[in-house]
Amino acid sequence: MAPKKKSQNAASEHPLSLLKQLASKPEKLFSGAFRQQYGALCFRYNDDRAVEILLVTSRDTGRWIIPKGWPMKGKKPHEAAAVEAWEEAGVRGRGRKRAVGRYTYLKLLDDGDVAPCIVDVFEIEISKVSGKFKERGERTLAWVIPGEAARRVREIELKSLLVEFKPVGKQ
Repeated sequence: MAPKKKSQNAASEHPLSLLKQLASKPEKLFSGAFRQQYGALCFRYNDDRAVEILLVTSRDTGRWIIPKGWPMKGKKPHEAAAVEAWEEAGVRGRGRKRAVGRYTYLKLLDDGDVAPCIVDVFEIEISKVSGKFKERGERTLAWVIPGEAARRVREIELKSLLVEFKPVGKQ
């Protein structure tokens, strides 16, 4: 088994270390310096017509998340979320142009710094699933009911979005 990077160990062995690091620089929270990301709340209907939500594991800590990433030049926010869903999970579908919600979290950056992030979340009804995608082998994927999705993620605001998720509908 290959050794983990130092930043991975810091996040997984000491979950409060991110908060401690941020507490040492409170100006990051109060300066309006939140970084923007876009997330994809990917869903489908199972054979019983019940909603299932796609979760993926993060590459660094292995925690359950939704596909998400940074803004992309030339792409609208909902388009960037759809690209992340394809790259991280190999899924495509019809998405909404307006965010269905947002959540915040602390991201451990490659340089060891911590950045508070705001994630605008876009609903995507999945119609295509591929076994070939950019981050295949780097993540685990799971289709779960909304309550289970909420149980697995750590971010409180994301839990709230997931726990009673009902698709907004076609736009």
